[in-house]
Amino acid sequence: MNTQTLPQRPGVRDDPWTCFLGRLERLPDIRPQARSHYARWVAQWRRAGGPDSAEATARFFETLGRRPNLLDWQFRQAVQAVELWCRDIAPTGWTAAFDWAGLAEQAVALGPRHRTLLRESTPARSAAVPGAAVDPAEAARRDRTPAEGEADALDDLLGETRRAVRLAGLAVATEETYLSWVRRFGLFRLRRLGHPSLREFDVAAAGYYLEYLALERRVSPATQRQALNALVFLARSVHGQPDFELAFPRAVAGARRPPTVLTREEIFKILGFLADPWRLIAKLSYGTGMRQMEVLRLRVKDIDFGQGNIAVHDASRSDWRELRQTEQSEARRGSAPRGGADINGGKHRLVPLPQKLEHRLRAHLDQGEVRHRRDLSAGFGDAHLDLALRRKYPNAPREWAWQWVFPAAKVCAHPRTGVIARYHLHETSLQRQFKQAADKARIPKRATFHTLRHSFATHLLEGGIDIRTVQDLLGHADVSTTMVYLHVMKRPGAGAPSPLDLV
Repeated sequence: MNTQTLPQRPGVRDDPWTCFLGRLERLPDIRPQARSHYARWVAQWRRAGGPDSAEATARFFETLGRRPNLLDWQFRQAVQAVELWCRDIAPTGWTAAFDWAGLAEQAVALGPRHRTLLRESTPARSAAVPGAAVDPAEAARRDRTPAEGEADALDDLLGETRRAVRLAGLAVATEETYLSWVRRFGLFRLRRLGHPSLREFDVAAAGYYLEYLALERRVSPATQRQALNALVFLARSVHGQPDFELAFPRAVAGARRPPTVLTREEIFKILGFLADPWRLIAKLSYGTGMRQMEVLRLRVKDIDFGQGNIAVHDASRSDWRELRQTEQSEARRGSAPRGGADINGGKHRLVPLPQKLEHRLRAHLDQGEVRHRRDLSAGFGDAHLDLALRRKYPNAPREWAWQWVFPAAKVCAHPRTGVIARYHLHETSLQRQFKQAADKARIPKRATFHTLRHSFATHLLEGGIDIRTVQDLLGHADVSTTMVYLHVMKRPGAGAPSPLDLV
């Protein structure tokens, strides 16, 4: 936001509201109809005693976040209005150090299609519902023209696929990916090939579709592997064809890009540009090797200070190296590759709690417990819990042990049940905060939040930790997946020097 000094008008030098409205008029990104709302947010903040201190401002936005009907963009608008007032109209000692951007990012809501809520907001059908017959007369060569009855046919196919995925116990991310590819494949058959029905798996059509992706859509080998896996799962688990020959482009077995690894100096430089809770989340990920969703989904009960470990539940993995090796071995045997076995959910493991984070984590949980008690007194103390656990333990959503370690700044309604509850922070906000910090640190690498996990594994191997221990900490099913980090160490392989260093 532009924070240039506001010029004073004659006769209104001591009128802060006139200055504030004049400042809003000069900001091109604020629409005229929104100016009154900005003034209303500032008035509410001032009545609540927000200008007194940073703690008072934090309490105001904490109370504001309890409004279930308040949208996330409205919360961010309120933060922007108060920030503008504090920086340009009435700055005080604490306003410059207050993390306004971090507060606004905590309000990003989890939508109904978010992977945390997907399985409850989109229930699976118990049995397939027969669909209407599809007339393929006008479907051939008209990819954008809907075929007759295609909506019913796709609904039936997607319902059967969703049911098979959940019976197999695959991860939520896998369910999203498979359903997306099955829908695209179904549209290709109905529109491009003119098939009258999707009730049977057509091996030839699957080959045509993979070729279409490679030649017309020009997708990457990784995307081809993803589509191939979804089609194999569709054939074997949905249509019941365990043995079949599937011709697909050999480019599917492409090479994997080596992971990006940050040095310790680069990591701590990025951490210096992060504010809590984002800094604490990043430190936990680098100190334990947890993925971003594993950190965000931590509950209070998962942290054991006495034993010094953290329990990671329902972890999901997507090891494309294992998939490529499986495809190659299956191809050598002359059969189609397996689908669905490479990406699994429901894995559990223990990771050590970094000793340097114990004090900071305890303080963070103490602050969270105080907020939870205030939420309980206000009638908004529930945390999101799976419906099955909610039925088994009806009081668990309000217990402190089941609260999120990193809760969102505002409560919202569950998309299916309508229960007002508080969810964890959104991963897109975490990714955006990390990206901005990496840009400020001027790191010349493609650094994402997942890079912390790569750096965790690489630095442990460089420190002399054996690869099987690193495998267990990362939750890899096969040690060959962990071996990729041997190639990005400072001294990979046997530690052979470069020929330039021998001169």
